[in-house]
Order: sequence, then structure tokens, then C-alpha cells
Amino acid sequence: MKNNTKIKVHRGGEFSDFLAEEGILAEVEVLALKRVVALQIQKALEQEKLTKTELAHRMKTSRAALDRILDPTNPSLTVASLGKAAAALGRKVELKLLPV
Repeated sequence: MKNNTKIKVHRGGEFSDFLAEEGILAEVEVLALKRVVALQIQKALEQEKLTKTELAHRMKTSRAALDRILDPTNPSLTVASLGKAAAALGRKVELKLLPV
């Protein structure tokens, strides 16, 4: 009786190495971070039972500006905007610089 199981050998490097070789690692990381932040704000909106219009009013900004903050494909986000959104939701922001 033959054993037909094949041993899978990991070939290649890490995905982040591939992205770095392609010169897009930083861009992909920024978009991933923005997606996480947008999802966290959206979840907080739901938890607080707020509409986007109400949150924009609390932030003293426009609904269009809030939509840009919530757009996970738009990497443009300032620390000031993030802070305003967090404060309007009764939250705080924590940023860290980590070694690579």
C-alpha cells in the first residue's frame, strides 16, 4: 500500500517581503490601518446609536468629511480628524511607533 500523502514544503518568503520587493508595502499597510480605523469608528457609531449626520455635527465638520474618514479606500486621515471623531464618540486615540 502506497502512502499518497505529500509533504508540503513552504516555498518562498513572507508576503510582506513580496510587497516590499514590489515597492508597495507601506501603501498596503497604510490602507490596512485605515480600514481598521474606519471599521472601528463605524462600530462605535452603531454602539452609540448615532447617525453619520449626528457624528459630523458633534465633530463640527461636514457629512462629506466624515464620509472620507469612514472610507476605507481613502488613506487620507489626519490625527486631528481621528481625534475629533474619537472625542465625539466618547473614545480616545492611542498611536504607537513600533520598530520594524
